[in-house]
Amino acid sequence: MKFNVSAEMGYKIRSAGTLILNIHALRTPTQAVLEETFTIEPYVKVEELFSVNGENRIIRLEIEEKGNVRITYKATVDNTFEIKDHTGREEILIGKMDPLVLPYLYPSRYCQSDKLYRLANNLFGHINDAYEKVLTITNWIHTNVEYRSGSTNAQTSAYDTVTQQAGVCRDFAHLGIALCRALTIPARYFTGYAYQLEPADFHACFEAYIGEEWILFDATKLVPLNGLIKIATGRDAADTAIANIFGDITFTSMRVNCELADENFVPVYL
Repeated sequence: MKFNVSAEMGYKIRSAGTLILNIHALRTPTQAVLEETFTIEPYVKVEELFSVNGENRIIRLEIEEKGNVRITYKATVDNTFEIKDHTGREEILIGKMDPLVLPYLYPSRYCQSDKLYRLANNLFGHINDAYEKVLTITNWIHTNVEYRSGSTNAQTSAYDTVTQQAGVCRDFAHLGIALCRALTIPARYFTGYAYQLEPADFHACFEAYIGEEWILFDATKLVPLNGLIKIATGRDAADTAIANIFGDITFTSMRVNCELADENFVPVYL
């Protein structure tokens, strides 16, 4: 299924500094970037960087002049989402996991899985099937955590979300990741463009590693899973920030969009 995605971002530059942006659609075996443009007004030299595991496409901008900068990214992306029955998949023993997966088992800044071990095991430890376990976690978060815009901030962690029982997509994702890791299921943060998200914005959910495959889950249930265009994955939001600012630079505006470029779209939810 093809989608047209775009992001427009504005910044006020008060002194020389650096912007590191993470807004490009990722190229994966199931996601092809058919065409894309990236423009900066006024023009600034840019450098594209890739993470070691290929799960981030980062743009670094060195800005010398004061003033206003507008950044525009547009792309047409062909995304394949295959519906599978994941139940009954064999759980991978830690001793046999790919070393690249192991970091997604550890506690991280926003996903303190070590603090949620007892909660996770009391609620979900009795479920033997790994996929059913993660699906139950996802549904439990959706039922027990209220989606409330503006209820959290950049410091809110999975542990905070359990206590407050409210949050936004970022918090839902962090809690899902932390509960999975507490049950020895590797999980990672997913950020992307989202079709049918209201209001339009970047969206966050998570992937769990089951049966040697990363499987997508979204506890918010705000958008169809086959309407998500991946930008990046990481241990949590700290690894996948849309923008990192170094210097006296102020964010001033943002507009995000994701539109269907094909017909006959049939939404898929879990």
